[in-house]
Amino acid sequence: MLVLKHAHNWSFEETEHQVRANIVCREFARVGLGRVPDAKVIGKIAKLLGPEVVEQVHRHLVEIAQRKGAIQGRRLRVDTTVVETNIHYPTDSSLLGDGARVLTRLMKRVEAAVGGLAQGVRDRMRTVRKKVVAIAISSRRKGPEGEQQRRQHYEKLLTVTRQVVNQAKRVTQQVGELSRAKRASVRPLVRELTIMAERTKQVIRQTKARIFGGDTKMPDKVVSMFEPHTEVIRKGKASKPTEFGKMVKIQEAENQMIIDYEVFAKKPNDADLLVESVELHEERLGRAPVLVAADAAFYSAANEKALEEQGVKRIAVPNRGTKSEARRQKQKERWFKNGQRWRTGCEGRISVLKRRHGLNRSRYRGQDGIEKWVGLGVIADNLISLGRFLPMTEATA
Repeated sequence: MLVLKHAHNWSFEETEHQVRANIVCREFARVGLGRVPDAKVIGKIAKLLGPEVVEQVHRHLVEIAQRKGAIQGRRLRVDTTVVETNIHYPTDSSLLGDGARVLTRLMKRVEAAVGGLAQGVRDRMRTVRKKVVAIAISSRRKGPEGEQQRRQHYEKLLTVTRQVVNQAKRVTQQVGELSRAKRASVRPLVRELTIMAERTKQVIRQTKARIFGGDTKMPDKVVSMFEPHTEVIRKGKASKPTEFGKMVKIQEAENQMIIDYEVFAKKPNDADLLVESVELHEERLGRAPVLVAADAAFYSAANEKALEEQGVKRIAVPNRGTKSEARRQKQKERWFKNGQRWRTGCEGRISVLKRRHGLNRSRYRGQDGIEKWVGLGVIADNLISLGRFLPMTEATA
């Protein structure tokens, strides 16, 4: 059912409705005439399913495609893209507001769960909201006066947010003085409160560094209170110069079959991925590709030499900055141009994954969640590609 969901980019509710109403979907999901799980149960299954299981299903599907002849392993193309996490556009003021809001909510839940604290929780959210709005309004003013006004508002917002963080620390200390039973009842809340307090402290540090020190490259920058693994990625797109999410590698063979995908914990250089992609191709398909195609970001002289040693006969990876006339002539040869034309299909495949299967933005939480989201989307796309290939081979047989 999860593959159906990602094949059509449905919500959990829509998946339940479609499987209930459609006998073909029932048969695909192996439900038959039995009871269809409701949307909440499907969501729980998606949460419990690990990314390792999704990867195993994908590998099994690639093996089936190879046995059916959809994959021969003669060609390889690879590209990277960004899958965004499900967050709002991050600004310093909005992140400070998020941190204060979450901490206040958690402290109130702790207070209610233990039946009251010696020192009650003070709600400062009215002040926080006013300062966030004031910063947004002052950002419209240009020139030194607007800048000075923003700095003043940020000073006040940082002060209030520090007070909320300090209050969270006091609440944690007060819980430690309660009875064992009460401490046990709020242990998950206190754990979450401690984690959120640390993230809010990091947001305070990076806001102070940017606003008052001009430092925009703080290490371990937080761009979301709820998806802390999110990275700031710039791939040079004119339409979207900055993206917030994770870098993903998509590796294809023949007939638009994706033989490998990978969600990187830290953004790598594209050039570092080419050799290991060929090694993985050989490992899974049992042979080195005849043709390897990728864009200029994957090129390096070391990569080209390593691929030649691995037995790759044609390497259609352009070197845009070359001054060698021999290299320029090589890149004008027919096989090289044909390889680059075939490579552009990888960009089309990524576009289909984003439009048809929802890989433009992951709706599952965490690093494991985004790996599951990408994996299920790839499985759904491979099933569609394999479904198109098999009738063609049967018709010609």
